[in-house]
Amino acid sequence: MPRLPPRDEALALLSRHVTTEYTVRHSLATEAVTRALARRLGHDEDLWGITGLLHDLDLDEVAGDMHRHARRTVEILAALDCPPEMLDAILAHNGDVLGLPCRTPLDFATTAGESVTGMVFAMAKVLPSGSLADVKASSVRKRLKEQRFAANVSRERIGQHAGLGLSEEEFLAIAVEAMGKSGV
Repeated sequence: MPRLPPRDEALALLSRHVTTEYTVRHSLATEAVTRALARRLGHDEDLWGITGLLHDLDLDEVAGDMHRHARRTVEILAALDCPPEMLDAILAHNGDVLGLPCRTPLDFATTAGESVTGMVFAMAKVLPSGSLADVKASSVRKRLKEQRFAANVSRERIGQHAGLGLSEEEFLAIAVEAMGKSGV
């Protein structure tokens, strides 16, 4: 029977597998965004949040091999009997590389939610305060149109928010607010 690891177990798993400060921060931010999306859309906040938290569990291990990324995370989590919808969403967040489309709300939320964190972090860096709490969704929206700003952030992946039935403005507002309140 599938079992979603409680948050304390998920955090311990994250600390065992992820050593880079940025990836830990990104994972916590993704958790905040996916939880907020679940809350807004009436889905399971724990399932969506833990999926967001653990989606990049393998980044240190695969060392940039994007064809292995997400697959290795799924191997680790499948051995723990995590829910199939969680595993599918983790694969889907790297689906453009793996040839797997987003199909479910959790797939769309994980893909868009994890991708938008890079844009929000980059926006905070250019603010005088450097604080996530001072980022405005409208500013992130403007910067999305500037391909050179945070050039490594996939606008296509962020655009997966449309699969949730959310406008870009609404999605960005949810993400920015969640990250601002998260304390990451």
